Amino acid sequence: MRIAILGKPFEADMAPHLQVLFDELAARGIQMAVAESFYACLQQQLRMPDNITLFKRGDALAGTDYALSIGGDGTLLDTVTYVGALQIPILGINTGRLGFLSTVSPDQIPHALDALFRGHFTLESRSLIHADTDPDVFGGLDFGLNEFSILKRDSSSMIVVHTYIDGEYLNSYWADGLVVSTPTGSTGYSLSCGGPVMLPQTNNFIIAPVCPHNLNVRPLIVPDRSVISFEIEGRSNNYLLSLDSRSVTVDAGIQVAVRREKFDAKLIKLNHVNFLSTLRSKLNWGLDRRNPAGFSV
Repeated sequence: MRIAILGKPFEADMAPHLQVLFDELAARGIQMAVAESFYACLQQQLRMPDNITLFKRGDALAGTDYALSIGGDGTLLDTVTYVGALQIPILGINTGRLGFLSTVSPDQIPHALDALFRGHFTLESRSLIHADTDPDVFGGLDFGLNEFSILKRDSSSMIVVHTYIDGEYLNSYWADGLVVSTPTGSTGYSLSCGGPVMLPQTNNFIIAPVCPHNLNVRPLIVPDRSVISFEIEGRSNNYLLSLDSRSVTVDAGIQVAVRREKFDAKLIKLNHVNFLSTLRSKLNWGLDRRNPAGFSV
């Protein structure tokens, strides 16, 4: 079995838990491939096995059985860009803060590895959003798990985003920007813009304005088989386009459209974890003394 491991720098109190992770993988004879940037951080705090290979962005991960994302939700979003169309199943180990996507806590690592090797897990297919830009501005990493955003820059005045669905005019949004979210991203940026929470299996996008000047404009749910295109105007000559955490500055007049990506992200969910339990625990749903013990967070 071959496992790819990606991550971000972590606090010192996480080191013992991660040492357990690498010791267990080594004891089971697992072939480990570690992201080059993460390996430098691991070497400083852990005793690393000798049989580790390194990889960097662009290297082929074909033949990899699983990918471990060690960090927060941002790390898992980045891991999706490494995996891409290979759709390698990803397990998120949360050494960050909220951990909405990375649901395995550090003290659960032994249990999670045992469940992984026994096959006691399910795979969730999460739809991705694809951005078509002319010219290309994302360098081939033109897909994201959470959302695509069009935003004004810094302290510039609001922008106008003329929006079309399958070529048919929808609306002109006078706002600080516009977010198009996947169901996975419905608990992220879109939620802070007043968007609804959607179950991961829902085949829709959410179009949500960021700080709209027209208060009667509300988030809209559209089928993810739609192609959503935009024309942007404003007093500034530059805007920001963002896919998850990757932002680029673009010139006015760029052609932009989004659609559902042809492939999905595969997330590993242990048998005791599901989206509804995550909602309760991460968003404090059900935190009410009137709820029975079995339904509290």
